[in-house]
Amino acid sequence: MISLSGVSKRYGDQVALETTDINFETGITSALIGPSGCGKSTILRLTMGLIPPTTGSIKIADELMTPTTAIKLRQKIGYVNQDGGLFPHLTAERNATLMARYLGQTETSFRLRLVELAQLVRFPVDLLARYPLELSGGQRQRVGIMRALMLDPELLLLDEPMGALDPLVRAGLQDDLKSICAKLGKTVILVTHDMAEAAYLAQTIVILNQGAVVQNGTLEDLKSMPASTFVTEFLHSQRGLDLL
Repeated sequence: MISLSGVSKRYGDQVALETTDINFETGITSALIGPSGCGKSTILRLTMGLIPPTTGSIKIADELMTPTTAIKLRQKIGYVNQDGGLFPHLTAERNATLMARYLGQTETSFRLRLVELAQLVRFPVDLLARYPLELSGGQRQRVGIMRALMLDPELLLLDEPMGALDPLVRAGLQDDLKSICAKLGKTVILVTHDMAEAAYLAQTIVILNQGAVVQNGTLEDLKSMPASTFVTEFLHSQRGLDLL
């Protein structure tokens, strides 16, 4: 689904991402995890075409990401960030249907889709007329997920979508996201700082450090065959793993 070949990103002398070759399989949820500044969000921005790579190439469904193709390819991508990224002056309904309206879809079609998605993410339809400040953090994230799924994208990018939520709300949203991913069969890339969350939601875990991929595999691979002392130390620092 996604292929990064020889991709790197530099800002002057600062390296955001070392030369990287990595593939993300169709229909699989992959988690990017590592310390702050390790390159996780850079990979997401590169995949979306928001920033150009310094070297290398990116393909989405065998189509090369270029300044010319970026807008079309972004319509195949749903994106949710840490706070939902909702526009405060738009209602939940307007936020969720923003791109559908922009692309000229009929009101009948996107309203049907809106109700369908509200049921999928368990968002009460009677709250669609509310503005983001009138919603809880979990509700805002559900609206953000609805907006990301509105165009039925092939790829879903989640940039720490639950990082700002309290533990109880976060656990509920994790359960719902796992169910949604399984039901829709989307290709998903999740950025997180929480290894327990990565292990719960993803089939493949990619550990990064200092702009480089350190190891890629299942949780069992990482635990039984760590590629470096960093992987071992990183796993030991994740207290939530004791619950798995």
